[in-house]
Amino acid sequence: MTEVIRLDQVSLWRRTQEEFSYDLKKTIFSVLEGKYTQPARKLVLNNINFSVNAGEKVGIIGANGSGKSTLLKVICGILQPTEGQAWVRGQIAPLIELGAGFEPDLPVVDNIVLYGVMLGFSRQHMRSIVDSILDFAELKDYLQAPVKSLSSGMVARLGFAIATEVQPDILILDEVLSVGDESFKNKCKRRMRRFWEANVTILVVSHDLNLIEDSCERAIWLDKGVIKMSGKADEIVDFYLSSVASQT
Repeated sequence: MTEVIRLDQVSLWRRTQEEFSYDLKKTIFSVLEGKYTQPARKLVLNNINFSVNAGEKVGIIGANGSGKSTLLKVICGILQPTEGQAWVRGQIAPLIELGAGFEPDLPVVDNIVLYGVMLGFSRQHMRSIVDSILDFAELKDYLQAPVKSLSSGMVARLGFAIATEVQPDILILDEVLSVGDESFKNKCKRRMRRFWEANVTILVVSHDLNLIEDSCERAIWLDKGVIKMSGKADEIVDFYLSSVASQT
């Protein structure tokens, strides 16, 4: 089978909140007083190795803070690994932080085109699907409205509608089926079903372990930035649940 995602010895160090909040004034004074110490960094991903073949549906599970979302961001190219290499082949649509790439002052229609271009699609193609995106997102009356005038829920709906309208080769999902009210959630699930039935490669992070068991052939259990176990989805979920139960 054709390999479309590969991670070789990927590690990632990230700045802690302490480092983010360590402002210039504090740094200067601490240096002058001889008290400066380098703010801590955290190893979020540690020597990650795995590959995904075209058409595979792979679930990523683990506790909060285990590095799942960070791993997806590395695969999408949002974050660069500190060590190792991440390789992806094909057009990828990340449903991670819905609407994170929008320009708040630009109209919705311009953001649709720009968002699609960032995903690797042409302006012409994006303009041809504007109406269907707005229809799905239930935002037809907001064509020329600046994105900053939309509620957070509207922005999330718009991001989901764009990423699932463009027909990518690889779909990356991070707990996105909780978007909107119950009616819209059901509409999202119906749309997602067509991706599962097609030859689209899917990586999904979810705390819904039933979804992982029912929809994925394979699962990866991530624990404190390390792959604890990888294999058939139902078996990995069972091992994970047994581990959680033993700790309570």
